[in-house]
Amino acid sequence: MKALCYHGTRDIRYDSMADPVIADDRDVIVKMDRCGICGSDLHIYHGQGFSPDFGFCVGHEAVGEVVEIGRAVRQLKVGQKVMLSAAVGCGACDRCLAGDINHCRNNAMQCYGLSHRLEGCQAEYIRAPAGDFNCAPIPEGLSDDQALMLTDNLPTAWFGLKNAGVSAGQTVVVVGLGPIGLMAVEGAFVLGASRVFAIDLVPERRAIAAGLGATALDPATAIEEIMAATSGRMADCAVEAVGADATINLALKAVGRAGVVSVIGVNQTRKFELDMAVAFIKGLTFRIGTCSVPEHWPELIPLIQGGRLHPEKFVTHVMPLSEGAEAYRLFDARQAGALKMVMTG
Repeated sequence: MKALCYHGTRDIRYDSMADPVIADDRDVIVKMDRCGICGSDLHIYHGQGFSPDFGFCVGHEAVGEVVEIGRAVRQLKVGQKVMLSAAVGCGACDRCLAGDINHCRNNAMQCYGLSHRLEGCQAEYIRAPAGDFNCAPIPEGLSDDQALMLTDNLPTAWFGLKNAGVSAGQTVVVVGLGPIGLMAVEGAFVLGASRVFAIDLVPERRAIAAGLGATALDPATAIEEIMAATSGRMADCAVEAVGADATINLALKAVGRAGVVSVIGVNQTRKFELDMAVAFIKGLTFRIGTCSVPEHWPELIPLIQGGRLHPEKFVTHVMPLSEGAEAYRLFDARQAGALKMVMTG
């Protein structure tokens, strides 16, 4: 089969590799229809990977058709259209069955496309372990693009909002307006935020956030403008969707007393310095972590079906898998209005 594979810094290749096979009786093989590039994939693209491996297939977002099932698969059938959870669990313990993959009792939590351990989703075919759990039929009334956003991006944005404690009447800051940040802007209003400040360096992305109802701000003047708009109280909470030290610090400055900062961007410095004096004086709550994707599906699917969330609107490019290297380049360079990059099988 053909797949996008990592060979070094900014070196993603459209390679030939062996077709996936059933390795466990609970495995499912999925023919990819659509897959996406996530912002966290750019860390691998930049040479800041999560493993020392080379030549592995990248990506962790996909929807497709079941083409083969293991002998122990009970809920899925060949021919079904499914969405794959980016976060993979054992699918057998009580925590996984509750959707909380991060607390898998068997320590089986993993993600596609970080190494050869579990090959990625930017491929013609994908092996999904514990397929009955880690795949789900595409819900009624959802398009393939909507389902694709449910594999990672939208649940991650929702997780960030929930960790920030967004509730009715609050003032919310979203730092970083890539696809996940923009979904967080839309989601904040769904959760009842009275005002959302949206911060990004890219004017075009700020314009999209403004179109969603947010007050769009340049990072250079954001703190002063939030201070003026709130009479010095600052925001109630912030969602940071970049992971850089500068943007995390910006989020910390943007909230006021008893503020909550939720970080969903992947930080690569590993030694972020938190100003404990400021945190103490403000009484800050700081949360950071990864999302257990299936945990949020029961809330998010009805919101999409009911027309309250529109994650598909952030898809800007649909390209064949064979043009994957160019898709990565455009996304990394933020060229041609690139937001969500989707590739087809």
